[in-house]
Amino acid sequence: MLNLYSLGHLLQWFIIGRFLMKSWIIFWFLSIGWELTEMVLPYEFAKETYINKFTDLIVNAIGFYFGNRMRTDKGSG
Repeated sequence: MLNLYSLGHLLQWFIIGRFLMKSWIIFWFLSIGWELTEMVLPYEFAKETYINKFTDLIVNAIGFYFGNRMRTDKGSG
């Protein structure tokens, strides 16, 4: 389920992938870790369905993928 937060996820991970890191292992650790952390946060923004959490992970991966594709330093890492 996509919502306004999905756009934020996409842009956030695009910027991270474009400028900050290339590691898919770290990406998955942070992305999944945050979705799990949201399950215990007592804030309204963190209350969402499991399908929304899943789509957040998909949107995160799309943003990170395209951010990495647009990097200027195409070296390994």
